[in-house]
Amino acid sequence: MQIPYINLGLQHKLIKDEILASIGNVLESGQFILGDELTKFEKSFAELHGVKYALGVANGTDALFLSLKAIGLKEGDEVITAPNSFLASASAVIIAGGKPVFADVREDFNLDPEKVEKGITSKTKAIIAVHLTGRPAPMDELMAIAKKHNLHIIEDGAQAIGATYKNKPVGGFGTTGCFSLHPLKNLAAGGDGGVITTNDDSIYKYLTVARNHGLKNRDECAFWSYNSRLDNMQAALLNVKMKYLAKWTERRRAFAKLYYDQLSDLPMIVPCDKDYEKAVYHTFIIQTEDRNELKEHLARKGVDTKVHYPIPIHYQEAAKGLGYKKGDFPVTEKQAETILSIPIYPELTDEQLEYIIEEIQNFYH
Repeated sequence: MQIPYINLGLQHKLIKDEILASIGNVLESGQFILGDELTKFEKSFAELHGVKYALGVANGTDALFLSLKAIGLKEGDEVITAPNSFLASASAVIIAGGKPVFADVREDFNLDPEKVEKGITSKTKAIIAVHLTGRPAPMDELMAIAKKHNLHIIEDGAQAIGATYKNKPVGGFGTTGCFSLHPLKNLAAGGDGGVITTNDDSIYKYLTVARNHGLKNRDECAFWSYNSRLDNMQAALLNVKMKYLAKWTERRRAFAKLYYDQLSDLPMIVPCDKDYEKAVYHTFIIQTEDRNELKEHLARKGVDTKVHYPIPIHYQEAAKGLGYKKGDFPVTEKQAETILSIPIYPELTDEQLEYIIEEIQNFYH
């Protein structure tokens, strides 16, 4: 059996007629930038995350960057975030003029609040809380720290669309929530795309102008800014997918439970929701000392796997100037050697899932 890590074409094949009809309507309308489909999508995305506002932008990195600009980040300001995330959570701080400061993570890959608080200095402006793998970060603890030290929290929910923490959706805790609609994400555009959520009226007003060249209207520019808009065509595709997102999410969660039930007695760490969280399992990452051997075994059996991410951000060449070294973040560094992402997309069949489980069990038994 051959099982790819992800099968993007299959998802679109199943709803192709609906997508083509929706895109066709956009073509006929001639509304390609900031049109009705985008307005519809922003409204439904805001409702999903329990916030007043959602704004479509060009990609998830722009969502982070524009959020940092919205809170007034200036040169020399520090932003604390995790070193095990995709590099965009750190690079957005750099390109916005600040300095990323890393704090280590817990077993669930999310920020360790104790380590975050130890990293706060007089220069700290914000915390970027990454909801990695689709599991919510410990928002109660992080929000308490932010309030104590008068800091902003920006939620990086790129992998966590629809996830909840203590019955509250992610993206509504911090000053802003930042989401990616990249083709690999749980809610995927047909290319790059992103969303910013917020409950702050002034932040929303700033962002509506900032994502569109700083234009107050067609002819007047309030300040120099960027072109970062989610295309109406992408919004039309996403509006179709929004109808299926809840079903896709529950299928991912059902797969995650089955993985846990069948694999947790093996010599590995298998993720599982806590009582107060609803994870959406963008990735399902096991941790095992036999990572490389297991990965090779599964490849021989036709099961594709990935590592998210093999090189922590502070090890990257681009991060040399930040002054970190091996040993600074022991949990992150250990996890980079043991993590393995196994397939969990909703188009998997029951037969495929059983085969993956069987081959992992065969490796150990």
